[in-house]
Amino acid sequence: MDIRSQFPILSQSVYKHPLVYLDNAATTQKPVSVIETLTEYYKTLNSNIHRGAHYLAAQATEQYESVRRQVQKFINARHHHEIVFTRGTTESINLVASSFCKRFLKEDDEVIVSGMEHHSDIVPWQLAGARLRVIPFSDEGVLDLEAYKNLFNEKTRIVAVNHVSNTLGTINPVKELVEIAHAHNVPILIDGAQSISHIKVDVQELGCDFYCFSGHKMYGPMGVGVMYGREELLNEIPPYQGGGEMIKDVTFDLTTYNELPFKFEAGTPSVGDVLGLGSAIRFMEEIGIEQIHATEDDLLHYAAEQMKEIDGMRFIGTAPNKTSVISFLIGESHPYDVGTLLDKLGIAVRTGHHCTQPIMERFGIPGTVRASFAVYNTREEVDLFINALKRIAPMLM
Repeated sequence: MDIRSQFPILSQSVYKHPLVYLDNAATTQKPVSVIETLTEYYKTLNSNIHRGAHYLAAQATEQYESVRRQVQKFINARHHHEIVFTRGTTESINLVASSFCKRFLKEDDEVIVSGMEHHSDIVPWQLAGARLRVIPFSDEGVLDLEAYKNLFNEKTRIVAVNHVSNTLGTINPVKELVEIAHAHNVPILIDGAQSISHIKVDVQELGCDFYCFSGHKMYGPMGVGVMYGREELLNEIPPYQGGGEMIKDVTFDLTTYNELPFKFEAGTPSVGDVLGLGSAIRFMEEIGIEQIHATEDDLLHYAAEQMKEIDGMRFIGTAPNKTSVISFLIGESHPYDVGTLLDKLGIAVRTGHHCTQPIMERFGIPGTVRASFAVYNTREEVDLFINALKRIAPMLM
């Protein structure tokens, strides 16, 4: 497959320079197959699912539910009804935080998170009333597992950690984190937003109780995500939202809820986006997750080695086990200034705190510049990026 040709957006110029898109941790671009799936749905199949007796509704329902089974296979869940469709990782985590805490959390109970969490894995637990206990990490961006073990007590109700840090690129030792949590009879949620498109995810092998991710981080549409939950826990926790589809029977005196996964999917879903997610998974499977990881790992190390030679270069996050993300600063310059100058040379990167303000406080910085890679990026693009950095660095020192 000629991967690059599948992404028409990448062929354009920006400010008379070839576009070099290195903002993939924020969102990936979409291949033609995904775009065509969305178009085809609205051209030929647009219909509400699960409710209609007519042909279009039946066909849309069949395709929608086939994606649920596709996701089940992709992450190796035991059952297709353990796959709940949401609007993205943020809603998936909010669903678990709201429902789980409503069922299990009492006053002064605690949730363990890591110091490198996205705000979406901090704020929902606070909203649910939990006290947070935080796993520290080293200057390199490696979690302190001994400190983690010491955070558990009789008030610990759940652990919530990311698989890959969106700012540091660290691949956390999720399987070990799960084993430690389960040794204390504590369930664990994994934020997989930054891992799902880069490394193989097998929820049964990891042993996690919840796993959350977004379609738009894995070449799919925005507005669709997945919350995997272990069947036993999904049966125990209450619905997140009320409305159509999530009910079995409704009276003015009593409502009984639908079976899994429908009790967590209130209202009309984004059917076209779910079908687009299915196309994105097929795209990734055609290349192979191992090949995707190898390509991105090559780009990561190729870029990092050249960046080391630039005066004033400061890396934020140097864990030995990381993927796809380089966060950096140039001297004492503000990250926004670096990003703006790179943009004028056609280089798209992300600047700021990346919704990880505690990380920035940990390092005493306002934010970073973040370059992040996807399977369609090339060494030639890295060369353009490095040349741009060499051009602007003297202006900022």
